[in-house]
Amino acid sequence: MSGEVRPRRADAQRNRERILEAAEAVLAREGTSASVRAVAGEAGVGLGTIYRHFPTQEALYQAVIVDRTRRLLAEADRPSPDPGTAFLTFLERIVVHAAQKKTAADLLAGSGVDPKAGTADVSRDMRQAIGRLLTAAQEAGAVRPDLRAPELLALLCGVCLAAERDEWSDELRRRALDVLFDGLRPRPLS
Repeated sequence: MSGEVRPRRADAQRNRERILEAAEAVLAREGTSASVRAVAGEAGVGLGTIYRHFPTQEALYQAVIVDRTRRLLAEADRPSPDPGTAFLTFLERIVVHAAQKKTAADLLAGSGVDPKAGTADVSRDMRQAIGRLLTAAQEAGAVRPDLRAPELLALLCGVCLAAERDEWSDELRRRALDVLFDGLRPRPLS
């Protein structure tokens, strides 16, 4: 039976979720100088419990980034009666998420931790989710039919980088996305 991955017990899964939630809060509040002990106190668990789930502090903080991205991905799978709105709302959530993720990634990189380690699967899943939402929005007539995923991803990456680098306000983000979204909508027939 070696090599098989057993599912986590319910209490172990709850502990893992509490640890990740606490680590995210501690990282936001104290940066990478925060100790695993502070995370344990916030989560209400012992140090041993944390180290059973995450062998190092770096593994814990990398898991925070992956977990945050997985929560965002879950939003892409929520049923929606309006595929166009679902698509544009998800794109906006990605931009907001990117700025939050950058804060954690900068903290990790500043302490010598690779923030992209272990994110290949979630990056692939994100591209697939965007592709599914794009197709549904196009089929509903809410997004121009000539838009392809590579162009969309290039635009989205550019917006995310600008929002991260310039620390956009909510108002600037909304206005910039309004302009982008206008370009994604179908062109009127002339």
